[in-house]
Amino acid sequence: MRRKSFDILVSAGGAMLALVLIVAGALAMWGYSYANSTVHGQLAEQQITFPPKAAFAHAKAGTEITPSMIPSVSKYAGEKLTTGAQAEVYANDFIAVHLQEIGGGKTYAQLSREAMTLPQGSAAQKAAEATVQTVFQGTTLRGMLLNAYGWWEVGQVAFWAGIVSFVMAGLTLLLSGLGLWHSGRVPLDAEIPELHTTEPSPTQGVAVSAG
Repeated sequence: MRRKSFDILVSAGGAMLALVLIVAGALAMWGYSYANSTVHGQLAEQQITFPPKAAFAHAKAGTEITPSMIPSVSKYAGEKLTTGAQAEVYANDFIAVHLQEIGGGKTYAQLSREAMTLPQGSAAQKAAEATVQTVFQGTTLRGMLLNAYGWWEVGQVAFWAGIVSFVMAGLTLLLSGLGLWHSGRVPLDAEIPELHTTEPSPTQGVAVSAG
């Protein structure tokens, strides 16, 4: 096969691969933009604001701000909750802490079962139902925030996948361009070197047979 033809074919294949990578990168970026804007819109609708910075100066167990919240929650003090990263922190390091305290470490299902075993209309049953309702609301909000965080993470993965696709497309186009440049420098009659296997000469074969 002529070397010039080989270079042109390889360069054309590289250009097609680059086109595929560019399309993949564009789709990944679209996915990132869609996930990011959707998550932002859903979170903004909740109108959630992190506690002000001053509240973290008096962190105390059993209050709104506990010492465990300082390393993570305080980073967003006073901010509106609009990103997936913020949603994860608020769900796991703020809401979950209060749910643990309110429910005594029990889940909504456990608390609900216990409330149903209490005498109907009793003060204990009413208090238990109030706790169940509070834990249910907190668990629902936490689940919604973690769902938003999950889709935000998908968007981040799509973003980096798009970046990698564009970089690979650029490298492929560069190599394809070098291949075309090289095809213009080789002689028209240049052939791709063929691999030759070494075969024994007739005299060598006779010598071996005689032995």
